[in-house]
Amino acid sequence: MGDKAIVMVQFFTILNEVIMRMVQVIMLYSPFGIFFLILGKLLEIDNLKDTATSLGLYMTTVISGLAIHALGTLALLYFVITRKNPFKFYKGVFQAWITALGTASSAATLPITFRCLENNLNIDKRVTRFVLPIGATINMDGTALYEAVASIFIAQINAKNLSVIEVFIVSLTATLAAIGAASVPSAGLVTMMLVLTSVGLPTKDISLILAVDWMLDRIRTSINVLGDAVGAGIVDHLCRKELAEKDAETERELDEAVEEYTRRISSPSSPTESERAGSERRRINKKRMSVAAAMRLHENVSPLSSTIASAAIADHPKTFPFRTTSMNEPLEDIDA
Repeated sequence: MGDKAIVMVQFFTILNEVIMRMVQVIMLYSPFGIFFLILGKLLEIDNLKDTATSLGLYMTTVISGLAIHALGTLALLYFVITRKNPFKFYKGVFQAWITALGTASSAATLPITFRCLENNLNIDKRVTRFVLPIGATINMDGTALYEAVASIFIAQINAKNLSVIEVFIVSLTATLAAIGAASVPSAGLVTMMLVLTSVGLPTKDISLILAVDWMLDRIRTSINVLGDAVGAGIVDHLCRKELAEKDAETERELDEAVEEYTRRISSPSSPTESERAGSERRRINKKRMSVAAAMRLHENVSPLSSTIASAAIADHPKTFPFRTTSMNEPLEDIDA
């Protein structure tokens, strides 16, 4: 598109620079905004001691629930399906779990998860390349558990007793909202507004849990990564036999194709094929002689004559079945 494309490239480059500077300004002042947001919420609380106690119990509940899910639900599921030791599997993905604690992002941990599963646990690459990216996008089991507990905590802060149906709605909405959560730090706080709205709870109370979310976010992200790894391990166990059969079939087909090709080249099955093979060999030898003669021509003639010869070769490909672009480049067979 010429100059028009250059204008578009410059426009998007400038737009990207403007957005990056805006993000830098927001990141610079966001700690102050979060501080005063939490401070304003604390000033509205009548009994700060009871609220702090409730917040501590909330953290304990979330961490306990995530631990039960990791050491109980996921481990039992892995053992029942694969009949293997889940804690040995956990040892293989320990580095990915630690990385998730540090980054608080499933997407940022993805390369480490690939390496742990493929190198430490010998999971098939076809399984990891398919399961892990999907898991990092939609498998947010730790986030779903966190959002459900946080919603119930906010309901208790507002002295609202949730019925059984409302608890079910919270759990279902938290699960669906977690699927739509991005694999970036603190993405669960955004989708939590959907959960609170589903049962009529005020979304402004989210600011109360911001003070402890930095720690809970890292823990729930590590559970998300662990769930992705367990899913990949289960899929690999269920598909290993089928993948091995497909590999054996592919290798057998390749061997048969190579053997058939070698047989046809080494021993022609008919006089026609024999004559065709002999004619092909003579044609190749003739071209080799032509190439050698042309190379000697390039070495002995003047630059002007060499240019004329190169032009003649390019204009008559059937007569000279090779090409060259300069004196210093090797000749290339056109039919090769």
